[in-house]
Amino acid sequence: MEEIVRLAVETLQQAKEPAAWDARAGSLEWTCWETTEHLADDLFAYAAQLGLTTPPLDVNVPFILESRRPGGPANSIHADRAAGVTGLLQVLQASGALLVAMVRTAPPHVRAHHGFGPADATASACMGLTEALVHVHDLAEGLGLAWDPPAGVCARVLARLFPDAPRDTDPWTTLLWATGRADLPDRARLTRWRWHNALPSEQP
Repeated sequence: MEEIVRLAVETLQQAKEPAAWDARAGSLEWTCWETTEHLADDLFAYAAQLGLTTPPLDVNVPFILESRRPGGPANSIHADRAAGVTGLLQVLQASGALLVAMVRTAPPHVRAHHGFGPADATASACMGLTEALVHVHDLAEGLGLAWDPPAGVCARVLARLFPDAPRDTDPWTTLLWATGRADLPDRARLTRWRWHNALPSEQP
């Protein structure tokens, strides 16, 4: 997680033109600024869910979610536009650091609520990685940047959260396919997808 957030920030720092951040992020309906806020919010939320002594398994921690415009993402985390892109990326990096810290310190038995099933610390880390990997892909498309994350990280995320994904294809392309963003040979692009938080030993 720490490595991917660092690589993400280094990549996104290459987009120097402030106006570019108001363009759409790849195939999403959100702007690049909104997508970065959404990613920071995801990382923060996964950290927060692990932070309670007894995390609830049926609801999220009740932070207020607000959208800044109709159709925009509903987040608890918003960056101050006056701080510019530098401030936005600081918010992203800080949210990633919170998740890293919580994953490192959460007891092994803790499970946090998520719509795709209760998540232990490893699932929470891989959820954060999935969000970071694919949303930086969206951002790179919108900002005209290159994003080619480490194959080993992608393979570990696939193994932990996407047990039905093929293992004989390129891990990065396969993760994009598993999240509805790419095609694989002899496989249709997914229009609906999910991951599985249960440990392999807990899956049916």
